[in-house]
Amino acid sequence: MKKIIILISLAVFGFALNYEKIREAYYKSYNYEKMGDYKDAIKVLIPVYETYPNGYTVNLRLAWLFYLNKNYQNAIKHYELAQKVAPHSFEPKLGLMRVYNTIGKFNKTLEIGNVLLKSDYYNYYGNYYYAYALFVLKDYKNSIAVCNKMLSVYPTSVLFLNLLGENYWYMGDKEKAKKIFQSVLILDPNNVIAKSFFK
Repeated sequence: MKKIIILISLAVFGFALNYEKIREAYYKSYNYEKMGDYKDAIKVLIPVYETYPNGYTVNLRLAWLFYLNKNYQNAIKHYELAQKVAPHSFEPKLGLMRVYNTIGKFNKTLEIGNVLLKSDYYNYYGNYYYAYALFVLKDYKNSIAVCNKMLSVYPTSVLFLNLLGENYWYMGDKEKAKKIFQSVLILDPNNVIAKSFFK
């Protein structure tokens, strides 16, 4: 545990790079990200990463930026490095689930989700990525079960309501799906997904 805390601290505060330089690198990175310039957002953090290649914070940040830049292999690499530093952390697992869903490796999403959801049964995004992977794999019954589980604790979640509606639609129960999408449009009148099913 001490080792993890030290490594995380080094990623943020460091000694070879002083605090001001590290802070400046992160601030520049955040600003580049806001502008949609992901390449430069990554570039300014490279000195921090080179100094602390096993730092949790820098690897997590780089993984996110590589994901935004559609460089998925590097995103996976840095999420896995962050996971090694803090094996019980949810952040890298969620990041990996998001990446694997994006690149179509849905079984990998389910594999990671099985680990994460054992520790945090109602994790919001963990359950969503998991339910979405099941949906794409046409395991509608289990995807619906996950959606209903989450809607029992987040009854107005548009994210899960939409996914639930899509599951019923592709199962062939279009009337049930329409009722769900009507509920979505009450909560979010401009919801693009719900509107698309009425067209």
